[in-house]
Amino acid sequence: MAVNRAPRESSRGGPKRQHRKVCSFCVEKIHYIDYKEISRLRRFVSDRGKILPRRVTGTCARHQRPLTTALERARAIALLPYTTEQH
Repeated sequence: MAVNRAPRESSRGGPKRQHRKVCSFCVEKIHYIDYKEISRLRRFVSDRGKILPRRVTGTCARHQRPLTTALERARAIALLPYTTEQH
């Protein structure tokens, strides 16, 4: 008694992603990531204050390195928090 089942689309059971995420810095042709642009940098930090990885944000390796440096500089001069307050 074999049961006919539909084949899975991926190993995790979910649908495969159709396209790759695109680096927002490449699209906007930004050559220098400024640590003072807090509104732009906040998109790359989680709600817990951690730097989001490339696979989540879609940033290319060329821009992820200076982005990390800019986030660390913004944290050092207290423009961004290191962590969030947990009560």
